[in-house]
Amino acid sequence: MTADGSSIALYEHDGDYSISFKGQELMHARASTSELLLGKLGVERLSHDAKARVLIGGLGLGFTLRSVLERLGSEAVVDVVELVPKVVEWNREYLRGLNGALLEDPRVNIIEADDVKRIFEGVSHSYDAIILDVDNGPTGMVKASNNSLYSHRGLRAVRKMLKPRGRAAYWSAGTDPHFKARIEAVGFRVGVIPAKVHERAKRAAYVIYVADT
Repeated sequence: MTADGSSIALYEHDGDYSISFKGQELMHARASTSELLLGKLGVERLSHDAKARVLIGGLGLGFTLRSVLERLGSEAVVDVVELVPKVVEWNREYLRGLNGALLEDPRVNIIEADDVKRIFEGVSHSYDAIILDVDNGPTGMVKASNNSLYSHRGLRAVRKMLKPRGRAAYWSAGTDPHFKARIEAVGFRVGVIPAKVHERAKRAAYVIYVADT
């Protein structure tokens, strides 16, 4: 259960894992291509910054975290904020063979907290990159207040937390021209990158918005 009493569940079938919310699948281990791309894009400018500091909003099945850690040095710090304690528990207990063992990487800090509150109360110029895979993107599904992260106020809060030449990367379930316009309105330079569900998919179903200061 989530904090508001909604049902959230981890499923395993033939070695593949998925997480569902209120009976609707949120993520699946076989559909991780966009999460891996999100991590890559989020830190692609930081590969040579040994002490980079990164915030990931949303742990999920750990694919974005894996992608980020593969590209950062040994002195980097990666704060992972996850709203649902059960998701952290599942990663530690059931998903170790997938990505869960990464939670023990010394570069990783797991923070069980509300991404919205964490960002709105964030310290100025504290991160080189902020990567958000919260809920379903600009149109939330799990928690209505998550939508505020994608509002003008939320975007300004993220921009404030980024260091000069910082980058924010946002996963989205689809193209949202209004969201792109809001990103530009708060002073970011925006890139819109199509993302596939599966590596062999013929078409891109998702979108990653890259916002540079």
